[in-house]
Formats: sequence, C-alpha cells, structure tokens
Amino acid sequence: MQNWPNLFIVGAVKSGTTSLWAYLKQHPEIYFPEMKEPHYFTHPHPAPEQRHCIRYIDSEEQYLRLYQDSGQVTYRGDASPSYLWSEVAAQEIAQCCPDSKIIIILRDPVQRAYAQYLMDFNEGVTDLDFYSALQRDWTRPDKGWGVSQLYVELGLYHDQIQRYFSLFGRNQVRVLLLEDLQRKPLQVLHDLAEFLQVSPLPFQRIDFRRAHNHYARPRGNWARRLAGNPISRTIGEYFFPQRWGEYIWRNLFLRKEKKPAIDPQARDWLIERFQPEMARLEGLLQRPLPELRRSWPEAELHHAAGHPLSTESSLR
Repeated sequence: MQNWPNLFIVGAVKSGTTSLWAYLKQHPEIYFPEMKEPHYFTHPHPAPEQRHCIRYIDSEEQYLRLYQDSGQVTYRGDASPSYLWSEVAAQEIAQCCPDSKIIIILRDPVQRAYAQYLMDFNEGVTDLDFYSALQRDWTRPDKGWGVSQLYVELGLYHDQIQRYFSLFGRNQVRVLLLEDLQRKPLQVLHDLAEFLQVSPLPFQRIDFRRAHNHYARPRGNWARRLAGNPISRTIGEYFFPQRWGEYIWRNLFLRKEKKPAIDPQARDWLIERFQPEMARLEGLLQRPLPELRRSWPEAELHHAAGHPLSTESSLR
C-alpha cells in the first residue's frame, strides 16, 4: 500500500508554517519528511529567473519516496504553503487524499506580504523597495507560483479557505492564527491534538524558546548576490542536505537584526486591497479577526474590536 500523506499544513506563506511543522513532527504519531515543502500538488512551472529559488518535487515516485520510512504512524504530513493559494493543489489533494486533515495558519496579510518581501530582498530576488515591488508584481500579466511573487494574492484568504471547506468539510479543516501560535503554542498544539485525535502529552516536551525562520539580515550585498546566484543556489541544493544549507545560510551569511519598519505608503496601499477581504473572511469564520489587522491604523483595529459577530475560540 502506498503511503500517501493524510495531513496537510497548507499555508499561508510566512505565517508560521515552519514552526508548526517543527512542532508537529516531534509527535511520535505524526511523520513529516525533512523536505518541508515539496509543493507536489501545486505543479509549479517556475520562470527561468526563479527556477533556482524554488525547490519542489514533480513526480509521484519521488513524492512517495519521502514517506517510505514513515513506518506505522497515524499521520503522514506535507507542509507546503503553496497549497492554500493553488486551486489545483486543493482539488488534487481532495481527489487523492479525501480523508486528510487540513491545517491552515493565517497572519495579518499586510505583515505577511512584507515578511515575504524582506525574504525576497535578502535572497536577492528583488532589488526594489517594497512599494515598487508591490506595484511591479500587482501589474504584471503573468502570475503563478515561482513566476510572480503574489504579494497580494497570497493574502486573499477568503476564497482559499472556502475552497478547502467546500472540498473537505469544516470538520476536516482547522484554521489557526500566527498570533495564537506565538503567544500560547502549547494550547494551540493541545487543540490540534484534539483535532487529530492523538495524545497531547508529547507536546509537553517541546522547547518553544527556539525561534524558527526568524528575521535576519544579510551581512552585506555580497551575501545577497550569493543567495541570488543560480550557480551557488544549485550547488547548495545538490551538495548539502536541506537542513545543512539552511544552517549555513542563517549562521554564516545572516545576522540577527530588528526588522525594519514597513513603508507607510506600501502599508496603506495593501490595506486598501485587503479591507473588503477581511470583512468577508470574518463572515466566513464567524468571528472578529483583530489579529489580522495588527499593522493597520488604529481606526481599523477599533472597527475589528466592535465587530458584531460572536467570538468563537481563537483556534477555530
């Protein structure tokens, strides 16, 4: 019998999927391969200039090989953040693995877009300032995973979540918030243990003090050029295990610094596009979502606090 996954962390991008993957994979009943993001069901076709930046698996044989050593576990997981945005991925997961549990984790879409931009800038994907990068990406005619950056599109959560609700039913989908994972990680994991019907006890041993995928800045333009160079990226991918490459990159080429403040012009431009989306999302989830407006002006936060919808558990 082939070992297809039956647990998917589907996104959103830069919203805590790495931390969630790192926590869940420590449970003895949950297996995640070391390759966190295979993106198999998205079927990426990256543009030539971004091909060296996107790691993915495009054959069924290679994909199933990720799980060949999983043993007799309850869950085999795939943590690919492209799956939330990709209509193709959601439909193919439903066809291939219809009984799967789906975990979605969200972040303030303005902060999410900015965190993605900072990653792109640090890795040499763009040299533009944030506002200019937004305008360029928003107006380009070709869109896709590994083609454009999708700074806005990846934050349009309503239709993406509704797609999974429709395909799997709400009982098989759990929607989390990054803020909850940061403030009360053990409570979030206990809630997920109930959702997955596994014991919460293994989560008691996790050290939550370790940061995963935290912000760091390149030590100089030489580090950015090296990160954005196709030859160096290819060498790193094929000659070093993924965890080694990430360790070397974070410890030799980056330095911890305070994240720079977001450009107000870019922030306001993004809020204008996400404002109606937040109202629709609150209706879908039947709860106010001030956590997803953390970077918005004070008036918007007050609006969220006075939202007429009844408040449910922040982990639902």
